[in-house]
Amino acid sequence: MSSTVTVELGDRSYPIVIGRGLLGGGFDLAPFVRGTDCLVVSNETVAPLYYQKLLPNLGGRDVSCVNLPDGEAHKTVATMQTILDALVESRANRDVCLVALGGGVVGDIAGFAAACYMRGIDFIQVPTTLLAQVDSSVGGKTGVNHAQGKNLIGAFHQPQMVLIDTDTLGTLPDRELSAGLAEVIKHGAICDPEFFAWLESNIAALLRRDPDALEHAIRRCCEIKAEVVAEDEREAGRRAILNFGHTFGHAIEYSQGYGEWLHGEAVAAGMIMAAKLSGLDKADVQRLVDLVKAAGLPAAPPAIAARDWTRAMGMDKKVKGKQLRFVLLKAIGDCYVTSDYDERRLDSLTGAVA
Repeated sequence: MSSTVTVELGDRSYPIVIGRGLLGGGFDLAPFVRGTDCLVVSNETVAPLYYQKLLPNLGGRDVSCVNLPDGEAHKTVATMQTILDALVESRANRDVCLVALGGGVVGDIAGFAAACYMRGIDFIQVPTTLLAQVDSSVGGKTGVNHAQGKNLIGAFHQPQMVLIDTDTLGTLPDRELSAGLAEVIKHGAICDPEFFAWLESNIAALLRRDPDALEHAIRRCCEIKAEVVAEDEREAGRRAILNFGHTFGHAIEYSQGYGEWLHGEAVAAGMIMAAKLSGLDKADVQRLVDLVKAAGLPAAPPAIAARDWTRAMGMDKKVKGKQLRFVLLKAIGDCYVTSDYDERRLDSLTGAVA
């Protein structure tokens, strides 16, 4: 059994198929592959687990694989170059299809390579981590990090489809599962108070990997993101709300060295900081803190010098006219993007004031 959420983008619309047992031939990917050749992009951790299981889904296609090193530290132009080199060496044409098999790093790099090769080829997302399934595999944001900031080099390039087999979460380390829950919590916090309340009641079930709870959470997050992306594909307006907690979170990742704090861990602490910057009702702040902690995530950032906060946040992609902009909350489930915030409160949060 599977369910489908559609990202409505006119003639570039595509399905997100969610279910159990979809790998191993449980879903036919052939209709989404125009040519005869596929290059699977995975990594040294995921490929041994799921590459062979993916092959029956691509029956009748000529399939090869590139395995990237695992981890955020390798989300670079140099790593992407290995994908481009493989495409050139195989004399791949424009009808080749990349298949991203892995977490958010694999999906982002593979998608960016697909956007660049011959000015754009097809790709399919097969996310195997919770964070990728609920967030990064959907919406067409692709890219790599620069030494001076997160995701500074990239392109918008939508996949042909997203195939989410929730069984892959069975091999996900506990820390990675918790990191993915940060993005799940984010979706409820920004625009769905009922979903946020559901998470408060079901966080233990998610942590023990209850399949029904996971499918419900993944589907709801995909529904929310699909609706936002359909309205604002290239983040000219409303799509920025999906960055709740990310201005602070990206600064944490940058300051600690990519990979020391997982993306979801940094976003979790960043959401608490953003809630406090919002001047949110203390009871609502506490609800967010309690849920983040219940998910096994940090509710406070590491010690970072004020100048490092300033340097990192200054490279945030929401900055306009050199003015910082934040996603803030009016209440749980009600957010907005603004450059009008309490600077003294920000200074207090980032340690600029004792």
